[in-house]
Amino acid sequence: MNHEARVPGVSILMGCYNGAAHLQEQLDSIAAQTYTDWVLLASDDGAGADDTRAILERFHDRIGAGRVLVRSGPGKGFLPNFLGMACAPLRPARHYAFCDQDDVWEPEKLARAVACLDAVPSAVPAMYCTRTRLITEDGRDAGYSPLFRRAPCFRNALVQSIAGGNTMVFNEAARQLVAAAGAAVEVASHDWWVYLLVSGAGGQVHYDPWASVRYRQHAANLVGGNIGAKARLRRLVKLLEGRYRSWNEMHCVALERLAALLTPENREIFALFRSSRRAGMSSRIAGVLRARVFRQTHIGNVGLYASVLLNKF
Repeated sequence: MNHEARVPGVSILMGCYNGAAHLQEQLDSIAAQTYTDWVLLASDDGAGADDTRAILERFHDRIGAGRVLVRSGPGKGFLPNFLGMACAPLRPARHYAFCDQDDVWEPEKLARAVACLDAVPSAVPAMYCTRTRLITEDGRDAGYSPLFRRAPCFRNALVQSIAGGNTMVFNEAARQLVAAAGAAVEVASHDWWVYLLVSGAGGQVHYDPWASVRYRQHAANLVGGNIGAKARLRRLVKLLEGRYRSWNEMHCVALERLAALLTPENREIFALFRSSRRAGMSSRIAGVLRARVFRQTHIGNVGLYASVLLNKF
């Protein structure tokens, strides 16, 4: 069989931007996966500002041309880079894994994800995600991301992203939902968007409490580890600034164009949520209660209803 023509189990979609400092460790963790039926697409958005491309090319030579593809990114930021790879993968696969440049994958990461997704009929959109183990810039343990216990669903996805893209693996049916929206869609993040689409379309979302990734925390992180007093303060500032409201507005505009992809029940939930955001206080509160949207923790729900009262959601 032609190696190039074979459909691999997982296509890893790695977004890069001046990542030379920690890229090799991430690549080594990919090479050490117990699940070996993968290919890697690395989209380098850094325009040659450091040794990222050279490190990727050496990995290409080490692993083989049929398994490692390196290309220049669109140069428009992390969101178009990741969505561009998801919408038009150079190597179609059964499943797709987002990958950051500076984390470390646990050896069983892909194996656990594939076992979960392979149990879902291929026509059903499905997404696997996990908790993360936080590490400092020099690799020391720094705790874990929050442990969520409520079942993932569209009511939760409308107001919260439960897992980082660096943990996400999703099947071809889910990728087709992303492609239907396109790489130019304006949303808060690629991971939150996939959660919204898969849950909204009635697909399966599996949150694994096992930490599949050592998530490096440093000043260059676009999104933090979401734990501790500083993270709570950061979320409060975003709330008061209206950042969450602007993100929700982007999602409402994007989902409105894709309403036909939602299940009938989720279309009703979305309509309630969208209309409540434009209503006066009493109707706003009533609409959110009827939509039954929720965040995963008690303190998160306190923040949610504070944002409803302040008209900041």
